[in-house]
Amino acid sequence: MSTAPAAAAHLPPAPSAGYRAYVLFILVVVYTFNFIDRQIIGILAVPIKEELGLSDTQIGLMSGLAFALFYTFLGIPIAMLADRKNRAWIMTGALTVWSGMTAVCGLAQNFTQLFFARLGVGVGEAGGVAPAYSLISDYFPQNERARALAVYSFGIPVGSALGIVLGGVLASVIGWREAFFIIGAAGILVAPIFRLTVREPVRGRYDPPRPPAEQGMWAAVKEVVATLVRKPSFWGLSFGAAFSSMMGYGLFLWVPSFFVRSYGGELADFMAFLPDALIPANPSPILYAGYFYGAILLIGGVAGIWLGGVLADRYGAARKSAYAVVPAIAFLLTVPFLVAGLLTNSLGLSFLVFLVPTALGLVWLGPVVSAFQHLVPPHMRATASAVFLFINNLVGIGIGQPATGLISDVLNAEFGDESLRYALLAGTGFYIVAAVLFLITAPRLKTDWEH
Repeated sequence: MSTAPAAAAHLPPAPSAGYRAYVLFILVVVYTFNFIDRQIIGILAVPIKEELGLSDTQIGLMSGLAFALFYTFLGIPIAMLADRKNRAWIMTGALTVWSGMTAVCGLAQNFTQLFFARLGVGVGEAGGVAPAYSLISDYFPQNERARALAVYSFGIPVGSALGIVLGGVLASVIGWREAFFIIGAAGILVAPIFRLTVREPVRGRYDPPRPPAEQGMWAAVKEVVATLVRKPSFWGLSFGAAFSSMMGYGLFLWVPSFFVRSYGGELADFMAFLPDALIPANPSPILYAGYFYGAILLIGGVAGIWLGGVLADRYGAARKSAYAVVPAIAFLLTVPFLVAGLLTNSLGLSFLVFLVPTALGLVWLGPVVSAFQHLVPPHMRATASAVFLFINNLVGIGIGQPATGLISDVLNAEFGDESLRYALLAGTGFYIVAAVLFLITAPRLKTDWEH
């Protein structure tokens, strides 16, 4: 395996367009399982809370902090390994671990056991994303990376939607424990397929040759940090994304519960058009909430992520600032639609209004993740991505989801079941902070770009 761009004469043949498309497809499948296992807790929170007697704060800690602790801290050393070793092997092991620990969640009998099972999911998923970013950057040239990374990011809305829909169906038909067992087993079955079909690409094939002193060099942490310290735009984008994720991940976890609590029986009436084959005997509200929010995530999420990737590739070639300006504008437009969706008393109107902020809230993924691949040389990409993920997930998941649950518990005495509505409203300001950070960062991108 080469760890730096080789001379053109010594490079193996470039992968075909068909094989590159397959690699991107299987990476999306793996990322989809990443988010199924991560977000299934959003719909299962309702029966878990009822059976185990948990508070909203405990649900937030179990889903957010428990997952984020090891996910963030292990991500950097695993990414360092990915910058020098076979990334396909690392991702195979990661998929196996997080899927196995998802199945273990179904055995939990109390909050502590579920908390530690979710820690295990975080341990596995720590090796799932940064190596994938690096792989995609070595399979696709610079002018296609934002779109390729946007397609990869489809795993977020698709996986989240499937996790919520499948979780709702399985919990209604056979129970929340069995839902964890089935989803975890499915991920384990995908792992060997991934390993047998994905080849390790040449590092930096589509990038300008590096000076001889850097070729073949393993990017130690101090080298990566020294590089990133000189790149203010990296930190602006990282913390901007982290503030947006405080609200984004909060929505993923809490909106299904919000629909169950605030609309209850209306969900069944609104989803009356569903065919009988999709409705089991004695359906629960979480089944309808799963279909309802799953549709919002799938339609809005895919549209928003693709839009961000297309706009970044189109305008980023001429103006590097576009990689920050496009998401900033999207975040500013997200706020009024999200407020309207949370305040309306019409379930039908909330569906239409929630589509827009769901799309706009995910526009940032293609541009920002692509920008990170260009702010450092190829042999640092996985580690730099892990530093970004450390910030984004520790703040977004580790703080954002528990904070929303805590606010909901505090407001419960006054607002009852509506407390979650106002807890989510309190978080909309994070999108404004994210937009400001991106706009401040935009002028620096041209200077910090790795030419």
